[in-house]
Amino acid sequence: MIPFEINLLNKVVVITGAGGIICNTFAKALSKTGAKLALLDINEEAVLQLEKEINEAGGTSQAYKCNVLSSDSLKKIHEEILKDLGLCDILINGAGGNNPKATTDDEYLDRNKMNELKTFYDLDEDGIRFVFDLNFMGTLLPTQIFSKDMLGKEGCSVINISSMNAYTPLTKIPAYSAAKAGISNFTQWLAVYFKNENIRCNAIAPGFFVTKQNEKMLFNDLGEPTERTKKILSNTPMNRFGKIDELVGTLFFLLCNDASSFVTGVVIPVDGGFSAYSGV
Repeated sequence: MIPFEINLLNKVVVITGAGGIICNTFAKALSKTGAKLALLDINEEAVLQLEKEINEAGGTSQAYKCNVLSSDSLKKIHEEILKDLGLCDILINGAGGNNPKATTDDEYLDRNKMNELKTFYDLDEDGIRFVFDLNFMGTLLPTQIFSKDMLGKEGCSVINISSMNAYTPLTKIPAYSAAKAGISNFTQWLAVYFKNENIRCNAIAPGFFVTKQNEKMLFNDLGEPTERTKKILSNTPMNRFGKIDELVGTLFFLLCNDASSFVTGVVIPVDGGFSAYSGV
């Protein structure tokens, strides 16, 4: 799980979406760096279990039930973290996801099937707003709250989670793709805005990894690959899905000042070559 060692001794790392598969992995890896971890998620049971696993293994972590779409919730949790762990040094904005109400059934519009399938015209307004809010506002609001702790300090970072959708939108998920494009743009904006404070702001753009959020689109009820999976793998030069652990090296690189002190405002794809292949 640990590709190389970095020293974050006594650094306070706040991780939103810590109950999800990506940030769960990030938290466990960071727990071996000496960091003190604040684990935030709306799913309290998930982060309590993660806290238990980390602390039993010798790490230092504290779980918090938090709604990243509520400034009041974030402010309350911020005060608790200050008392429990101290000022935030590193923020990982991992909260995000898609929603079936913002997903079409069809990849391409066929007027002859408009009464049979959920098309672009049938997307639910509330579902679309939820996806935008969860991904974009769920990144902006925590950054507003926790980046204040970083002012006047050295070695602070904000890490956002973008997506390969931000480069080239995938079919069926227009709201998610657009929201992640917003995250990439926002990451660049933050890097410029915080230049005088030396807060480095970067993002990781995962390619295709199997998670709870996308597994139903990638495999049928029998566990067999869908046509969408076949398309993905045929356009991924490494011809496989990524393993979540394969994101940790990029995270460590971005958080290690010795390695990336002059890196800010970038979005790094971890995609098995998907973005490099034209399909021809």
